[in-house]
Amino acid sequence: MSPNPAHQAFARSDRSPIGVWWWTMDRWLLGAVAVLLLLGVLMSFAASPAAAARMNVGDPFHFALRQCVFAAAGAAILVGASLLDDRGVRRVAFVVYIGAILVMAALPFIGHSAKGATRWLDLGGFSLQPSEFMKPALIVLVAWMFAEGQKGQGVPGVTIAFLLYGISVALLLIQPDVGQTILITMAFGAAFWMAGVPISWVMGLGASAVAGLASTYFLFPHVASRVDRFMNPDAADTHQVDRAAEAIAAGGLIGRGPGEGVMKRHVPDLHTDFIYSVAAEEYGLVFSLALIGLFGFLVVRGLYRALKLSDPFQQVAAAGLFVLVGEQVLINVAVNLNLIPTKGMTLPFISYGGSSMLAICLTLGLALALTRRRPGAYAQG
Repeated sequence: MSPNPAHQAFARSDRSPIGVWWWTMDRWLLGAVAVLLLLGVLMSFAASPAAAARMNVGDPFHFALRQCVFAAAGAAILVGASLLDDRGVRRVAFVVYIGAILVMAALPFIGHSAKGATRWLDLGGFSLQPSEFMKPALIVLVAWMFAEGQKGQGVPGVTIAFLLYGISVALLLIQPDVGQTILITMAFGAAFWMAGVPISWVMGLGASAVAGLASTYFLFPHVASRVDRFMNPDAADTHQVDRAAEAIAAGGLIGRGPGEGVMKRHVPDLHTDFIYSVAAEEYGLVFSLALIGLFGFLVVRGLYRALKLSDPFQQVAAAGLFVLVGEQVLINVAVNLNLIPTKGMTLPFISYGGSSMLAICLTLGLALALTRRRPGAYAQG
């Protein structure tokens, strides 16, 4: 049997940046990410014709071709980010966070509004959603602040972390984007808990989060509408989730076959928030469960690697990034299965969208950088 081509290209004695990267990278995690990238491109070709027809776009593969470009750019970002050392990860997170926050602050004045929210900045033919990039940057920065606060050198790390989180939440609610607010609150809480703060603080944060979530029902009419539709579907318009459920059911065990989906044509946002229903119709329950399993493998192995790290910053930042990915997958799939109220949340790597693809590649690129094997990086035993 011939040796692995990758191993032939990168000998253990290769001290080039790419050679060192290859031998210090968790290749199981890298392989899972590569498969998800390829599946995202595959699903974009399945969803693009129906989405183009619904949106009166002339080229049936308009969205698929754009997704290929996004995937290629995302792969470059992922590899570039995974080459960074700890200092590089912190620097990139700081720059990305400042840039994203500045753009988010300007959105009420220069942003593009759609579906009652102002979350995007039009850049020619590309719509940038800065909050997507803010999320991983925030997690890295709060992990850094928690670690600095634990050193006992007078740095008010916890205070700064809460300030960064508070600024992010305030700007998200102005848009408004309650779903992303919930997402970063859960990830922030996970990082807060993993940083080893007193349990009373964690419980206090949890109680505040529950109270804040309950208040959104009264403060934001669209949140109340979605919750009401979920709690009492017979008395409301549930067209979106009903069509998604029909598409999922039509797929059966092994699906209708590539490009053979029929019910997907009636699913709103089929190429973005409801891409999971397209996958279920064309490839069936087996593929759907395998896709969830692949995401599960990525998150569980990532957390396993993160929790074995010896440096507090690396451990909390890496674990927080993998938690962030897992939460987003959980929310998207739960919405598609009508287990929670509808929320415009993309499925990482699989849903169409430039901001989503580039941001998730940045997220996992930073996580892969933090979990690379380095001298003294992992605790013994």
